Amino acid sequence: MSAARSSSPRARVDASVRSVLGCVALLAALGGALAGCGSSSPPGTSAEPARAVPASAVLYVGATVRPTGAQKTSALAAGKAFTGQADPYLRLLAALQTPGSPQLNFARDVAPWLGPHAGAFLTSLGSSSSALLSLLEQGLLGSATSSAFPFSATGAQGAIVLDTSDATKAQSFLNAQAKRAGAHASSYRGVSYQVSAGGVAFGIVDRFAVIGSESGLRGVIETTHGGGSLASASGYSKLLAKAPSEALAHIYSNPTAGEASPASGSQSSAVGEGLSSLIALLAGRHEANISLLTSAGTLALDADTLSSPASSASAQQSQGEGLLAADPQGAQALAELPGESWLAIGLGHVGAGLAQDVQGLQDLGSLFSSPQEGTAGLSLSSVLKALITPLNALAANTAQARHDFTSWMSSGGIFASGASLLELKGAVVFSSTNPAASRLAVSKLADQLRAAGASVSPAKIAGTEAAMAARVSGLPVVLDIADGRGANGQAKFVLGIGEASVGAALNPPSALAGSAPHDAAVAALGEGTQPSLIVGVPTFLSLIEGLGLSEAPGISKFVPYLRSLTTLSGGGHSLGGDVERFRLVLGLAQAGG
Repeated sequence: MSAARSSSPRARVDASVRSVLGCVALLAALGGALAGCGSSSPPGTSAEPARAVPASAVLYVGATVRPTGAQKTSALAAGKAFTGQADPYLRLLAALQTPGSPQLNFARDVAPWLGPHAGAFLTSLGSSSSALLSLLEQGLLGSATSSAFPFSATGAQGAIVLDTSDATKAQSFLNAQAKRAGAHASSYRGVSYQVSAGGVAFGIVDRFAVIGSESGLRGVIETTHGGGSLASASGYSKLLAKAPSEALAHIYSNPTAGEASPASGSQSSAVGEGLSSLIALLAGRHEANISLLTSAGTLALDADTLSSPASSASAQQSQGEGLLAADPQGAQALAELPGESWLAIGLGHVGAGLAQDVQGLQDLGSLFSSPQEGTAGLSLSSVLKALITPLNALAANTAQARHDFTSWMSSGGIFASGASLLELKGAVVFSSTNPAASRLAVSKLADQLRAAGASVSPAKIAGTEAAMAARVSGLPVVLDIADGRGANGQAKFVLGIGEASVGAALNPPSALAGSAPHDAAVAALGEGTQPSLIVGVPTFLSLIEGLGLSEAPGISKFVPYLRSLTTLSGGGHSLGGDVERFRLVLGLAQAGG
């Protein structure tokens, strides 16, 4: 039994999220604008680190770490806007701070030898890889706690692979780091390197500076000696060919790669519950590549996934398409939500993918919870838990639940409007293909909530054909369960926060389609993409501040980022060639705005 399995679900989620964000930040932020420290692009040719990374890597992050021209300008502008710091990336040099190393100086220690590109890879996704995000917290949020170097014999397995403009100077840097770590000389397949007692390895391999676990460094040596490289792997090549050329960094995941690796067998349970479980929630079981693009006013992520052209959309959902699925039905569901919504999410083919959608919402919601939260009073985690309770019942993996609930669901939507608790409206809405079945589902869900301890009673709500009112522990308002028909005659099943929310879900005064937020999201996404996600961040922040939740341990660390954002828009479409794209665009507040 792995340590990951014995830990709490909240701890596992936090470790997963910390890991994936850490991997993105490790290169996208670390080097992404290190050139912004005043140095210019180094002389000489450049080499792509992916050609030295084993094809079996389950996760790879690559970045342009010495950008020039417009790319450099936009990286600095976006970093400053997002973090509020004049030099937003410099402290991320901690990614190269190995055991015993003092604080590094970029101009003195790294700039003389660092080439244009860098990468980092993992060969397994055990819970120890969560140390990677600690580097991001230390660098971007200014955490006072120094982070341990993530790669070691007992930590994450993999390495950082840095292109060099001067291999001799890079070797000197590695020698100094290795000496401070108490490393001793070793070799593999004729390549000399140094390794510490803790398993941190340092070496120059085919002009790349490599720092990581010993198994990770040996994997680089194997690859440069003729082993299969990630750069030549078919899935990676196909995704990179579709990726935007102006991307500052990208993160590639292949959740099935580690399953065939003998070295990953002892960590199988950790893989199932750690970082790979989060990646599966976002991208499903498909190979995926997520590109980071920056500008003065936005940060954008293009999540491209490989899909099976022979599979129907519903079949793909049931196989694990992920929350970042390019599903036109989700965009249509969002377009029908109330026009005043500051939060709107459209979900396609809910009947096939509801369990995964609910798990994703639950795990993402756990980002904002903390073990230090008290049980008394209002907390965001208790509210989220209360809202997800009925969704878990609807998505239960039983024949009865599938018959009673998901069998009649087509698309779904989630919305919230109002900037205070008194004005707040919010609901989850499911379109029904069987009005009689969804009407019966009201009482069936009420029975399940009653059995779980909720107080449930009949309700009369205008415009509905069946309704029940439930008081669920942790939710300060009544949760109404209702079934009715929208203005277009479509049968809809609603979980609403109060009667007004049910009314807004069934017959909104206006729809999001054609509204200013919807049009702005279409413009931000580009490529003709219709949005399936819209968030007005200032309204969300104002709401949690009004409720006194912004200082909660699980939320406070995100508040600096939230203050820097104006909007969040997302939507997907097909790129052809079995590749689908989900684009996420974060609008950045301008300084002084």
